[in-house]
Amino acid sequence: MSTIHNALTKEVAHAFVGRHARDVIGVLHGWDRLRLQGTLRSLYYQPVMEEYLRQAGVLWKDFKTFATTLTARVRQAAVDLAARHHRPMLYLNSSRTRKEDEARKIQQRDKIELGLIAVFSCVEPCRTWFLRGNRLTRKLELRLEWGKCIHLYFYWMHEQLGFLHLRLQSWFPFLIQICLNGREWLARQMDQTKLCYQREDNCFPWIGDMSRAQALMDQQHRTNWPVLLRPLLKQCHPLHAEISRPIERDYYWTAAETEYATDVMFRDRAALARIYPALVHHAVMTFGSEQVLRFMHRSAQVGLQDVQSDRRRWPDGVRVKHWVNKNSLKCYDKGSVLRVEATINEPRDFRSFRAAEKSPAGPKRWRELRRSVSDFHRRSEVSRAATERYLTALAAVHVQTRLAEQAAQVCRPVRRNGHRYRALNPLGERDAELMTIVNRGEFSLNGFRNRDLRFHLYPSTKDKQKQRREMAAVGRRLRLLRAHGLIAKVSNTHRYIVTEKGRNVITALLAARNASTEKLTALAA
Repeated sequence: MSTIHNALTKEVAHAFVGRHARDVIGVLHGWDRLRLQGTLRSLYYQPVMEEYLRQAGVLWKDFKTFATTLTARVRQAAVDLAARHHRPMLYLNSSRTRKEDEARKIQQRDKIELGLIAVFSCVEPCRTWFLRGNRLTRKLELRLEWGKCIHLYFYWMHEQLGFLHLRLQSWFPFLIQICLNGREWLARQMDQTKLCYQREDNCFPWIGDMSRAQALMDQQHRTNWPVLLRPLLKQCHPLHAEISRPIERDYYWTAAETEYATDVMFRDRAALARIYPALVHHAVMTFGSEQVLRFMHRSAQVGLQDVQSDRRRWPDGVRVKHWVNKNSLKCYDKGSVLRVEATINEPRDFRSFRAAEKSPAGPKRWRELRRSVSDFHRRSEVSRAATERYLTALAAVHVQTRLAEQAAQVCRPVRRNGHRYRALNPLGERDAELMTIVNRGEFSLNGFRNRDLRFHLYPSTKDKQKQRREMAAVGRRLRLLRAHGLIAKVSNTHRYIVTEKGRNVITALLAARNASTEKLTALAA
């Protein structure tokens, strides 16, 4: 166990693991949910869109017919794809329908382990081109406005990336979004390398080789995204080459939203549950605007900062979240895993040391972090740094076990080696007397024996039969304390010592027993 703790201390810079090293079995850094966006970005500019129609030989009065025909072909390609894979294509009446839940149900029902799961179509809002009349110039104009159109959702079990979906806008300018999960991707990577792990939803409570798993997650940062996503794009949107031919531009890939998570894995759920309430209280009561800005590597003096913090209780636990403008940092528990997650929606709040985009060979300096996947590695660096700063701040929390939790451990029956032992009654005279004796200072160094307890529990007697009865009675009471983990037997001796747990529990309970009602009320307040 000490080897594991030493390895964790070397790999993780923050102090949080050092404080809880006895309970932590691993730390994993990497992407959680990613929402990538493919755009024909030239088609978002009116002059380019006008030139596009001229190159395509489309008169403005025929724009609607041209676009409608193209949309029908895009939708028909989706129908053909679903038919080739013998998968359902469903129309959803509401955009609020949780499409991922529906896809998961279909996947589990049909036991889809690889390939297309289903295709959904749904009317949703989007930015698209409309042909409008200008009353002043009495001419038709192209305008990019908010409207609604059919969106196609393709859900896959991808060979490399696992469960994901591609969302395709079926009207100009044919925006694409791909949502995937870094933990889902890691599971595929670990399966390929025969690495043992346990999985719960999108986190891993245990991994056989943490260093190898972290190396696999680090590989994700070096991904050539256009190359990786091109086959998926061709399958779901086979008309993209034809559509982009007049402007001779391919899809430009950006990261619309990224979630980077640092998972601290505890040995069991109880170990995390013991400290988590104190962590939540500290985060809510202590982390103000200045602290949150520091976590996100922002200065309170730079511009107007919109900083908010929020605590919410969900059915599966409590979540604390902090926003800085459109980016956020949150902390929540997932069973035995403590997750701190940085979400970046607006990358320009951060900096990247790079050359200008229009002059790649020019001098480098600190510039705004771009949405482009070209800055993905830098995005992972600033995200990881934010999560580690947060955990380092949480390391200052000194967790104190409540008396109620300590008392609950001994105030209920237990079973040991097939035998049932009664609950202790710390407020009763008999059990309180026993705990007071074993907790005496002279026993802290060399321990105590059966006869030492008899000396304090019973008056001196020379009656052998009575001595045997007293010895047996004390033996039963020692076995009771051992069953509750308050004392332990010293090997190859007749001596016992109070355990660390026993020292804490006995001291706290005896202090509470001897305290007045007024004092306990004041402490509780």
